[in-house]
Amino acid sequence: MGDVTDIRERGREETVVTTVPGAHAGRGRTVSLFWRIFSLNALGLVVAACLLLGPVTVSTPVLPAEALVVVVGLALLLVGNALVLRAGLTPLRRLAGAMAAADLLHPGARAEVAGPAEVADLIITYNTMLERLERERAAGAGLALSAQERERHRIARELHDEVGQTLTAVLLQLKRVADRTPEGLRAEVGQAQEATRAGLDEIRRIARRLRPGVLEELGLVSALRSLAGEFTTHGLTVRHHVPGDLPPLTEESELVLYRVAQEGLTNTARHSGADRAELRLRPVTGGVELLVRDNGAGLAAAREGAGIRGMRERALLVGADLHLGPGLETGTEVRLRVPATGTEGARR
Repeated sequence: MGDVTDIRERGREETVVTTVPGAHAGRGRTVSLFWRIFSLNALGLVVAACLLLGPVTVSTPVLPAEALVVVVGLALLLVGNALVLRAGLTPLRRLAGAMAAADLLHPGARAEVAGPAEVADLIITYNTMLERLERERAAGAGLALSAQERERHRIARELHDEVGQTLTAVLLQLKRVADRTPEGLRAEVGQAQEATRAGLDEIRRIARRLRPGVLEELGLVSALRSLAGEFTTHGLTVRHHVPGDLPPLTEESELVLYRVAQEGLTNTARHSGADRAELRLRPVTGGVELLVRDNGAGLAAAREGAGIRGMRERALLVGADLHLGPGLETGTEVRLRVPATGTEGARR
């Protein structure tokens, strides 16, 4: 039974070590913190014993020369212990800093494996745990966003089929009423018609945002062009440059590109105070790059809200790189670089 336990323990150690590149080599060259401190203390005690047995003696009362030797020896021992502890605990301080700065929405950062064997084991375990957390978060975010898309489709369908049809019926009924309404009341009935028509248009606009049918029917290029036109409203002009010759993308990548562009333009329209925005999609080495830029107030010191966090989570789902920062002169710039795939052609 003891042999089986030893084999399992060795198996767990090998699994942990191979998780981080270079970890095995680092441990092979490392002396544990215990042996470092013990060796230094033992060396100091052995030297002190040899000196006391040899030329150094302590008289009563203590002579100044003897006190000086004892004080110098104690100081050297303390300095040596301090140096060993500082060298041994520095990797722990770096690990604490890495743990404090860790953000699952900015994956890939790992603590450097260094220091005594115990500290190296701790850092390896932390890096392994962080990798597992990043995988689990990405999987959980994928399930949550898939459920969110399904719920958006359901709400959009109900808005279009139920509320939209009801408002259409009300609009037709108001038209019949207007034909038989006395002259003095026709203006009020006309206002009710206009309000109903505006509500119907708003319902359709919300349904289109919830479920981008143009993306499913006509593809990414047409969807982004339509999105730019939708956000070109009073006070905001959105210029777009979306070529048709894009590398192959998966449906998930196209949906991520569309949602990030939609969120970027929504933030521009609501919060930036900009009057000009730009939407670009261009092929780059290994994929495509989406750019959403405006001339508004910029991010300043504002904290990232749910919209930006959602963009980061969507980018992680398809292995994309998302960068948010200031524009060329003013405003905000959103860059999303999505890798292409050679297994599925892009829809046009």
